Amino acid sequence: MGATRTLFRSRRHQEKEVVAVYGTLADLLSVASNKLGIKATNLYNGKGGLIDDIALIRDDDVLYVSEGDDPFIDPQNEVKVPSELPGAQTDWLTLNIGGRLFTTTRSTLVSKEPESMLAHMFREKDVWGNRQDGHGAYLIDRSPEYFEPILNYLRHGQLIINEGINIRGVLEEARFFGIEQLAEQLEVAIKNSQPPEDHSPISRKEFVRFLLATPTKSELRCQGLNFSGADLSRLDLRYINFKMANLSRCNLTHANLCCANLERADLSGANLDGANLQGVKMLCSNAEGASLKGCNFDDPSGLKANLEGANLKGVDFEGSQMTGINLRVATLKNAKLKNCNLRGATLAGTDLENCDLSGCDLQEANLRGSNVKGAIFEEMLTPLHMSQSVR
Repeated sequence: MGATRTLFRSRRHQEKEVVAVYGTLADLLSVASNKLGIKATNLYNGKGGLIDDIALIRDDDVLYVSEGDDPFIDPQNEVKVPSELPGAQTDWLTLNIGGRLFTTTRSTLVSKEPESMLAHMFREKDVWGNRQDGHGAYLIDRSPEYFEPILNYLRHGQLIINEGINIRGVLEEARFFGIEQLAEQLEVAIKNSQPPEDHSPISRKEFVRFLLATPTKSELRCQGLNFSGADLSRLDLRYINFKMANLSRCNLTHANLCCANLERADLSGANLDGANLQGVKMLCSNAEGASLKGCNFDDPSGLKANLEGANLKGVDFEGSQMTGINLRVATLKNAKLKNCNLRGATLAGTDLENCDLSGCDLQEANLRGSNVKGAIFEEMLTPLHMSQSVR
């Protein structure tokens, strides 16, 4: 009587039979075929050795049967793949962002931007001690609206922002979570979305609209604006701030610029004939080649016009009222000051080279240190005392 043996079908642990061994190896394979429902062709011992003689079988051996050319695999010791290994990067988790739930995988948060805050928070479980709500979702107090494009970027690497989402808000979230590559993309997108800077000059029609919407006593801020070539003639421009504005080649004839601020403004080639310039501030302005014939700088209240340090080369001031004007260290080379009223004017250190001062009233004017080389002083209304021009 033969001994009993346990037969396993290789690869399938659940298919096993206990049988008695009789006769030859062929008889045992036949029994195994019937018991296991296969066409058994090979027989192995527990160590994977192929048995070709029944005499090699010992009592209580566990035998393995295969069909065809199947390789030997021990089903009792077959390695099982755990559903979740320590440190696995594919496990699912839920984020509670500002009250809205987002479900994603750990690898999504870690792989794309490995140096980001999210990667450090979720690379290993509970390293940061992330707080969770009652359902186990990780709590993060940020805007869900701006977080969604960031999560999608981490999923597929593409920046997609739905209509109505403020791209600047997404940029702030990207910076907060330390996702540098995305932040750079967002900065470029914001820059490209900005309209090109409009440097075209403001027209008279546009400016009149501004004037009508501004109370008379309010200062209109026009600092740095471009009015090049505009027709602003006969307009009430009192107290307006034109500091550093571009007024080159403007038509400002008979405009009222009383107490206007034209400091460092560009008035080159502009026409200001007949303009009211009482108390005007034109410090360091550039009015080279401009025309200021018949202008009124004389304020009865005593407020003096200030053109200190201005570039007035070749300017035509003929017939202007300039009592008490401050032209200290200004440049008036080749300027025309014929028949101007310059009583009490400050011309100390002024460049008056080749100026035409014929017919001027220079009573009490201060010309100390001024350059009067080539200047014309014909038909003076009052004599020019040496004390006025002592260097």
